[in-house]
Amino acid sequence: MTDSLTVRDNRTGTEYDVPIVDGTIKAADLGKIRTDDETPGLAVYDPGFVNTASCRSAVTYIDGDKGILEYRGYPIEQLAEGSNFLEVAYLLVNGTLPTKEEYEAWVHEITYHTFVHENVKTFMEGFRYDAHPMGMLMASVGALSTFYPEAADIKDPENRHMQIIRLIAKMPTLGAWAFRHAQGKPFVYPDNDLSYTANFLSMLFKMSEQRYEPDERLVKALDVLFILHADHEQNCSTNAVRSVGSSQVDPYSAVAAGIGALYGPLHGGANEAVLRSLRRIGSKDNIPDFIKGVKDGNERLMGFGHRVYKNYDPRARIIKKAAEDVFEVTGTENPLLEIALELEKIALEDEYFVKRKLYPNVDFYSGLIYEAFQFPPEMFTVLFAIGRTPGWLAQWLELVQDPEQKIARPKQIYTGDRTLDFTPADKRWA
Repeated sequence: MTDSLTVRDNRTGTEYDVPIVDGTIKAADLGKIRTDDETPGLAVYDPGFVNTASCRSAVTYIDGDKGILEYRGYPIEQLAEGSNFLEVAYLLVNGTLPTKEEYEAWVHEITYHTFVHENVKTFMEGFRYDAHPMGMLMASVGALSTFYPEAADIKDPENRHMQIIRLIAKMPTLGAWAFRHAQGKPFVYPDNDLSYTANFLSMLFKMSEQRYEPDERLVKALDVLFILHADHEQNCSTNAVRSVGSSQVDPYSAVAAGIGALYGPLHGGANEAVLRSLRRIGSKDNIPDFIKGVKDGNERLMGFGHRVYKNYDPRARIIKKAAEDVFEVTGTENPLLEIALELEKIALEDEYFVKRKLYPNVDFYSGLIYEAFQFPPEMFTVLFAIGRTPGWLAQWLELVQDPEQKIARPKQIYTGDRTLDFTPADKRWA
């Protein structure tokens, strides 16, 4: 067998040929390696699944060494330049770019479903005044499953389509209302005469004016951000959506699980960490000491480098242009932006950072854009979640149609006590 791995079990002297397919071996094939029929076969111990493929997927391709990110085969650079978020959402969910008629129908359906039931409004108004917007979003998305109980029928293609439309449509409404709640402002209903992203900005920032008309440069920049965040292969939140979805639960509950994963500081909080770092630096005058601290190993340069990308994050080049467009509207008088731009200049020129490929990543620039928009840091992950929703749904849809997928149930290595004798409480406490 040519494409195989020959394994010799030194416990028994037996050799096994394990097939290699797409650069992987099946864990079940390793399970056949055992000392006898009564002993469990070998399993793989892989905390964090850092070298374990849990699925086959045709949604997103990443080559971290070469700095490549593609949605359904299309380079992210081309999509960000020539497409818009709803067209990219269609591509992710349906696997192909839409015809004119398909696109118009898709946009119409999503626009029609931006409103939520009034009881959802009452539900969100019930949160404390200082409730974290991400917690509100997670709870309200999960609650939608009770408003659409038919969503549990995940085997019906038409039903699945309707829930996907509803989720993409309602996420900006829920996210904007979480933002307004934290500010003590009245909720703004969707304006279906506006585009998807412009409507979101209206629900966020509209005050007493008859109609909110956002600057098109801001609309485009936020739309690009949504595109860049739309999917990123099997990350923590996507894995959560797939894992919970493998129980065949409705998509609202599965996406709520993804939001819960994104809530964590190791996943969605990276751009917030960038701003915390900038605030700690304080001023441009303190940058040289900070850079020295980074080189000495006493400081961390947040927003530079990436676990996946060992080259320049392809999203960073795109978002840098979006950031410049936003700064044209908002200005860069904010001291944090001045610090960030100076840090970027140093990191791109200093041999220490260039040699280590510590380039600015998407979190560095997205944090700056959100700061320029005057979003509070706790809103950053909400914006991330709105952009990521089509990716989560595309992955969920792929999961429920994949005959190889089973309910997620990883093995464990038990490390506790065994066969202890129980002593009743009246004797233990005597």
